[in-house]
Amino acid sequence: MAKLHYKYSGLGKRKTSIARVYINPGDGKFIVNKKALEEYFPTKTLQTTVNEAFELTGTSGKFDVNARVVGGGVSGQAQAVRHAISLALLDVEGEYRSKLKSAHGW
Repeated sequence: MAKLHYKYSGLGKRKTSIARVYINPGDGKFIVNKKALEEYFPTKTLQTTVNEAFELTGTSGKFDVNARVVGGGVSGQAQAVRHAISLALLDVEGEYRSKLKSAHGW
């Protein structure tokens, strides 16, 4: 089976959590450590944290996401994934920077 190649990627960190995210234009599939988003981050609060960058840029459901995250607690992992998604979206469109910066306090 051929490996799936992703067009954009980002590396996010929060405390002791590190996340590597790969995104491609698609229909909104979200995989975290080989599990569905809802399975890996079961609470609505964590899911909202992870999807915040997509909501801010108006790109919800437009990208397939494959994330790998290690270290820290579940909240720190969600924030690391959010950071990585933000950086990957900057590769997609540099004009998202002002929206993401004001929301995340960069």
